Amino acid sequence: MKTLVWVEHDNASVKDATLAVVTAASKLGEVHLLVAGKGCGGVGEQAAKIAGVAKVHVADDAAYEHALAENVAPLIVDLMGHHDAFLAPATSHGKNIAPRVAALLDVMQISDILSVESEDTFTRPTYAGNAISTVKSSDAKKVITVRGTAFDKAEMQGGSASIEAVSATGGASADRGISSFIGAEIAKLERPELTAAKIIVSGGRALKDSETFQQVIIPLADKLGAAVGASRAAVDAGYVPNDYQVGQTGKIVAPEVYIAIGISGAIQHLAGMKDSKTIIAINKDEDAPIFQVADIGLVGDLFKIVPELTEKL
Repeated sequence: MKTLVWVEHDNASVKDATLAVVTAASKLGEVHLLVAGKGCGGVGEQAAKIAGVAKVHVADDAAYEHALAENVAPLIVDLMGHHDAFLAPATSHGKNIAPRVAALLDVMQISDILSVESEDTFTRPTYAGNAISTVKSSDAKKVITVRGTAFDKAEMQGGSASIEAVSATGGASADRGISSFIGAEIAKLERPELTAAKIIVSGGRALKDSETFQQVIIPLADKLGAAVGASRAAVDAGYVPNDYQVGQTGKIVAPEVYIAIGISGAIQHLAGMKDSKTIIAINKDEDAPIFQVADIGLVGDLFKIVPELTEKL
C-alpha cells in the first residue's frame, strides 16, 4: 500500500504537523510526500531526510505558493493514480484540501484519526472526544486527516528519499482560476507556537478582562518559557486574540505541561487539551469539571495563587 502525505510548509521549511502524519502513514505502507509551493526545492530536500520516507514529489509553481485547495487538489488527484491513501494534517490547510480531494475522488473522508488499526480501519473522536469511533472504509482510495497530537513525530534526520518533480497533467494550467490569494494578516508571536509548545499557560473567563489576563498569565508564562492559551470564553470576551484559543473550535494541543488558570473545563475546551502529559488546574470552584482531568489541582483564588507561584519560580 502506497500513501501520499501532504507536506505542510511555508516555502522555506517543513512544519512539525507533517511529522506526525508521516508516522501515521508509515502504519499503512510505503510513504511518499508531496511538497507543493513556489521556490520550494529546499523544502523538498528537507522532506527527503525525514525518516521513513521513500519518495518526495515536488511541484514548484506559483499557483501552489499559498496552498489554495482549488489548485492543489487536482494535482493530488493526479498523483492518487499511483497511491492508495492520501493523508494530511488536521490543520487549516489540511482540512481545506482533503475534503476537495475526497470529493474529486468520490470517496468518503475519514477525519481527525487517532490511530491506525489496519489498512482500512481507524479510530477518531466524536462528541468532542467523549467517545471514540472505530471506522472501517471500503473505498478503494482513502482520504484521511490526522490529529497531530495522537502520533509521535517522525525524525527529521535519517531518511534518504528520492526526489521527483511533478506538475499538473494533461497540459492543464496549475492555476485553475477558481480562487486567488489576496493577502494574509499573520500575528507575529515571540512565544512558542501553541501546537508545538512543551509548556502552555492558559487563562479563562475568570480573569475578568484583557488587562488582568496580561497581568496574571503573562509573567508566569515568561518565567516558564511557555506559550499562552485561552478558553473560548476568554477569547469571546476579548481578553486575547483568536490565535490563543485552545479547544474543539480552536487549537488541539498536547504539551508536556498544561496549566489551566480560571478555566472551568467545558467539554469544548477539554477536547483541545486533555491529551496533555501533565495537566495543572487552578480554580476556586472545587466542583469545576477541569479537576476531573487534572493531574494536579489547586482550589483557591487565582489572583493570590498565581502571583505567588510566579514569584517563587
